[in-house]
Amino acid sequence: MANSMNSTSNEDEFSVFVLASDLGVDARPFLNPNNQNQSSIDNDDDIWQDCPSYFADEDFSDLETRDFFRLQGSDKSGYPIFRIVGKYFPASIISAERLKKYVFYKIYTQLPEGPFSILYMHTTVQKDENSPGMTILRWIYEDLPADIKDRLQVIYFLHPGLRSRLAFATLGRFFLSANLYWKIKYVSRLQYLWDDVKKGEVEIPEFVKNHDNILENRPLTDYGIEPDPLHLTEIPSTTNSFGRYTERWASREFMS
Repeated sequence: MANSMNSTSNEDEFSVFVLASDLGVDARPFLNPNNQNQSSIDNDDDIWQDCPSYFADEDFSDLETRDFFRLQGSDKSGYPIFRIVGKYFPASIISAERLKKYVFYKIYTQLPEGPFSILYMHTTVQKDENSPGMTILRWIYEDLPADIKDRLQVIYFLHPGLRSRLAFATLGRFFLSANLYWKIKYVSRLQYLWDDVKKGEVEIPEFVKNHDNILENRPLTDYGIEPDPLHLTEIPSTTNSFGRYTERWASREFMS
């Protein structure tokens, strides 16, 4: 009888978590793990199934001509590569929402099944002109379906520079999820990139090659020791860039 009562008591045990509604706390971590995982999967599936309608009315021809994000070649592990040229990205004129739609469009329409990798060229990137900011990058990444995030194997980060390394080593842990953070592989020179990507497999812009030659002649520039008048080692902005493009127009109108 006692055993029966203890069994019934254990089965009826439950926990109650009370969260203030004005704190903006995400309650999902407190859910039953099974329910939490299922909720995340269902949400990802809904987003991905609705993807065509999400960008159906968009014309991305202007972004396509800038060629900052394209699927090209594969690394030595056989993973298709999304090549990203940071210098080509027009951060000052593209909204975060449109960037997200474009990324979803490229992945949905071009990425084949199976694992893939990313080659990001940070060469001569200027944070005000070419960087969308860590907050927006995380927002886009976290909205991708779990399957896509799992299939991303590695991010080759070319020409990071000392400041970028420090930014990601400190702030990156807060702004990027753990799964994404540990997939970043820093590549200081093109010659080291060829260890993972066959030479000629991916098109390397001429300015990237020229910058690589400069670093060969001035290797301490990587460590911030030599002067860098061209500001070639700028770090990505860690601020939220939502509305940056509208704020600029507003300031111009005020001045006029």
